[in-house]
Parts: sequence; C-alpha cells; structure tokens
Amino acid sequence: MNLTTLNGEAQDLLQVYKNKPLLILFYNNQCLGCTGRAIPLAYKLSKTYTKLSVVAIHSTFGNQNISKQDILDIFTSKKAPFPIYLDQHHKWFDFFNCEGTPHWILLTQNAEVFRSFYGSQENSQNRLYYAIEELLTDN
Repeated sequence: MNLTTLNGEAQDLLQVYKNKPLLILFYNNQCLGCTGRAIPLAYKLSKTYTKLSVVAIHSTFGNQNISKQDILDIFTSKKAPFPIYLDQHHKWFDFFNCEGTPHWILLTQNAEVFRSFYGSQENSQNRLYYAIEELLTDN
C-alpha cells in the first residue's frame, strides 16, 4: 500500500524504512493540536532520537483537497523538517485504526506496531517518550 510524497511520487513507506524503528505521525493541517503541538514535537523527537526515523502522514477526509504548498505553509521555513506523505483517502489512517488526529504509531524495526497513541497533550507526549525509550533500549 503506497503513500504519495509531497513531490507526487508513490512510495511504500515500510520498504523505505525497512529494518529501522519508525515513528509515524498522522495529522491534518486543519487540526490545531496537530500543527500547534504534534508537528513541533515530531521535529523535536527527530532531533533527539537519531536512531528513530520520524515521518508525518497528512490524512485527508471528505472533500478536503490538500496541496504540497498547503502542507509547507504551516512551517515558518516553508520546508518540511522531516518526510511528509499524503494519505488522500485516509487508507493508512484506517489501516492503523487511528482514533483521530494527531495519532502516533511507533513501529519496531520489523514493521510491527509497538505502541499507538492518540493526542498531543502532555499525557500523550509522556507516554510517547516512554515508549520510544523502551523501544530503542530493546533494540
């Protein structure tokens, strides 16, 4: 099951990050918790945990139409700080049984779900930090 890069290329995320622990952030530009807390946290995590690959997947719902520029406009630099993929018909979102946005999926190096978290507030952030520490300590 492929995702689309911001440049319109189809990629199999699980092949691109094969044999690496992966943190996936499912988000939506219209979600204030996503753009205000989750995206900055994902950036911080990508810099703090260099053994962990961090990506974001923008899931679209309903008649929402999102462009590369729409995605990049939420960043002050107008550049993506980590890979961002488009999930046009929320297939990946549904596949991982996400509860809403933001939703975090932490995958082992074998592409198995290690933990799944919904939210971006302090409690979710703490659980995410603990899960990452546990995953990286076990590997």
